[in-house]
Amino acid sequence: MISKSLIFIEDQVNLYFQGLLGPSTQKYAVLGNIARIIDGNENNEDEDSSGVIISLVNIEEDRISKNPDGIYRQVDKVIKSNPEILVNLYVLFSANTSDYITALNRISSVIQCFQSNNFFTSDSFPSLVKEIEKLHLELYTMNFEQINHLWSTLGGKYLPSVLYKVKLVTIADHANQIEGGLITEIVLNKNALAGTLK
Repeated sequence: MISKSLIFIEDQVNLYFQGLLGPSTQKYAVLGNIARIIDGNENNEDEDSSGVIISLVNIEEDRISKNPDGIYRQVDKVIKSNPEILVNLYVLFSANTSDYITALNRISSVIQCFQSNNFFTSDSFPSLVKEIEKLHLELYTMNFEQINHLWSTLGGKYLPSVLYKVKLVTIADHANQIEGGLITEIVLNKNALAGTLK
């Protein structure tokens, strides 16, 4: 689900850039490991010339929204399984261009993209797979110390960038489930009830 979520986000950013800058033979934004690109270890022409690199930099479990007992009700049945894992993804958008003004414009356009629409559902966006019910993107602001730590970890000099928190991606193994029927009626035994009242 993580890769499908990020591919969807990549597609949305590219569609937005195409609306702003016009059609292009190359993607305006691509998924890639910014740390490897900075090191020069990845020789992907799309990543080198795209301008915006989308990188996953952290995964965080969302324990507040988690169903603790793992019981899920559907229309006509109940499903018991280990609780689904709900995760938030921290996604870094970095401008990888030689021209600094262009880099700043690309980052501004990414922010505009998710300002115009930051909530995606599979009903409204058919390209979002049905297993992902919804994605919500919110701008995540880091302080200078966090920025320094992040870019030190990535092993490169700071590039114009913006970090988004993507909520909530569900990860579950649907093959390991037990199904049962719903309780539709309760039958009371009058004799047993009378015995308890004596």
